[in-house]
Amino acid sequence: MAGMVADSAYFGVTVSLLSYGIGWFLNKKTGMAVFNPLLISITLTIPALVVGRIDYDVYYSGAKYLSWLLTPATVCLAVPLYEKLALLRSDWKAIFTGIVSGVLSSLLCVLLLSAAFGLGHADYVTFLPKSITTAIGIGVSEELGGHVNLTAAVIIITGVLGNVLAPLICGIFRITEPVAKGIAIGTASHAVGTAKAMEMGETEGAMSSLSIAVSGILTVAGASVFAQFY
Repeated sequence: MAGMVADSAYFGVTVSLLSYGIGWFLNKKTGMAVFNPLLISITLTIPALVVGRIDYDVYYSGAKYLSWLLTPATVCLAVPLYEKLALLRSDWKAIFTGIVSGVLSSLLCVLLLSAAFGLGHADYVTFLPKSITTAIGIGVSEELGGHVNLTAAVIIITGVLGNVLAPLICGIFRITEPVAKGIAIGTASHAVGTAKAMEMGETEGAMSSLSIAVSGILTVAGASVFAQFY
């Protein structure tokens, strides 16, 4: 089967879009967070490749075209932020304090858990950029000597968990302020979490979009510092 699809430039795209479409359908029909389209897509794609004995490079030769759309899609997140500039100007101190707190909490948790589980330095720095976008996180991991492939996987898992669990966590801790929700989701779970923030409201989406950029910059600097602690 791998030989049959190896020459097709559309196999990876087809599998990715079909599995995502199934996830989207299930999510809309059930309304359950566990049926997150990205999570379902990953869950369906991996077994399909394993059962069909299809090499990842064969799959990615087609799926890479979808990756090219990530950058313009991320840039589009600036649109809701632009529409909420007045809110940003009025609450900028609280907003940036929240983002800084979130970044420090993420880095500190990785440090403490790495020490608790006895991870090596390479494993430790692999997890430091877990809450920022893949493009930035991979660069940070590579620069610090981490396992780049594992970093990419951890970033995706973090984003999916943020997307799925954000409403539940906000409910448990009774977080009702839209700005606080957006800052928390964007800082903790980057663009994938921001997709959920946008579903929750315009303000949540705008603040989450801002958090992606600012937390990414702060994590680049903070990870370099924290890498010296362990």
